[in-house]
Amino acid sequence: MGPVPHVNPNLRRAPVQQRSADRLARILDSCAGLLDETGYEQLTTRAVAERAEVPIGSVYRFFSNKRALVDALALRNLDTYADRITARLADLPAADWRAAIDAVLDEYLAMKRSVPGFALVDFGPPLPADAADDANRRLADRLAVLLAGHLGRRPDEGLYRAILVSVEAADALLQLAFRAEPSGDAAIVAETRTLVRSYLAQTLD
Repeated sequence: MGPVPHVNPNLRRAPVQQRSADRLARILDSCAGLLDETGYEQLTTRAVAERAEVPIGSVYRFFSNKRALVDALALRNLDTYADRITARLADLPAADWRAAIDAVLDEYLAMKRSVPGFALVDFGPPLPADAADDANRRLADRLAVLLAGHLGRRPDEGLYRAILVSVEAADALLQLAFRAEPSGDAAIVAETRTLVRSYLAQTLD
């Protein structure tokens, strides 16, 4: 059983009935698909409503604006990612932290290559300039808890800092890898894995 999804602060109101939850999921799915087709700048709430086949009022029932909608998608991505990491870690020995880090990287790459909208909006909206920092901090926070639990460690300040530095470094390098090659330059991905493993060895060995 994965972690309970975080309450999404972007929602004006949380869905209560299954029908509303399904409509919200359809809105987020439509947003993700349009991001791949148009990018963030050209994305509109009206286009999302049309793609989702819901009245525009349904979008505004949940979200105040486009940014709140995209940030909700990013938080859903993070919940999905955390669930997938949890499932992968369940099959790995607790003592093998390198395998755990490989699972974290491999699942990110898998989602980057296959999940609609994820290439542009993984765990945070592309704008403004500080969005990446916020996204990396929320990712590091979640990963620190997951990895600490798996490794039998406390998610203390030292572990969190090491995870945050790793996330920031990997984010920059993987952006480079996917700029160089749509599916991710294999050599740069391999270098990213080596860098993260070498850096974390001082904390996790």
